[in-house]
Amino acid sequence: MKRSIIRQSGVAAAALALSVSLVACGSEDDGDSTAKGDSSESTSQSSDMSSDDSMSDDSMADDSKAGAAADTFGPGCSAIPKSGAGSFNGMATEPVATAASANPLLKTLVAAVGKADLVDTLNSAEGITVFAPTDDAFGKIPKADLDGVLADKKLLTKILTHHVVAGQLGPDEIAGKHKTLAGDTVTVKGSGEEFTVGDESAAVLCGNIPTANATVYVIDSVLMPAS
Repeated sequence: MKRSIIRQSGVAAAALALSVSLVACGSEDDGDSTAKGDSSESTSQSSDMSSDDSMSDDSMADDSKAGAAADTFGPGCSAIPKSGAGSFNGMATEPVATAASANPLLKTLVAAVGKADLVDTLNSAEGITVFAPTDDAFGKIPKADLDGVLADKKLLTKILTHHVVAGQLGPDEIAGKHKTLAGDTVTVKGSGEEFTVGDESAAVLCGNIPTANATVYVIDSVLMPAS
């Protein structure tokens, strides 16, 4: 009788131990499942964030192609500052002489315009196109000759106004013969995004730059009017 009771007690104890073991295993599986679910959700959130960042970068790239730079062209446009008063967006808000004064490529031109007292004339003009020689363009002129021109206000004024024509001319209008502010004419040749200006065949380095009252074409040579 005692042996029977002991045997039954042992069976009961084994059954109880097995039950506890199964419950414990089930609890661990639930924990693993939850952890896997949390990991999957975290990965999904990370992917969504990466996607949002990518969309943000794409939007910034699109923005960089918009604004005042949208319709400019030419190999020299990359030299225009990306921000500040001398950038495309910065120049677009100012009249042409003021806009040029902020551009690091046009320091000699700006100084010449000041010496000729043409700042107010250019800033107050309504709808003009300006062919703007770079500092390197002025550097092609022998120093003694350039100093002589800068010292002769009448000659300097004639040369500078030879670089200005009426109307804010886009790339589809710029080719042809145009009357200048000096009273003579200048001829532009070319099409698309490749143009030369005047007898010097000055190449357009960066074209169709907007300012508040003018369209600017940066060129690589100084234009000389007929004597």
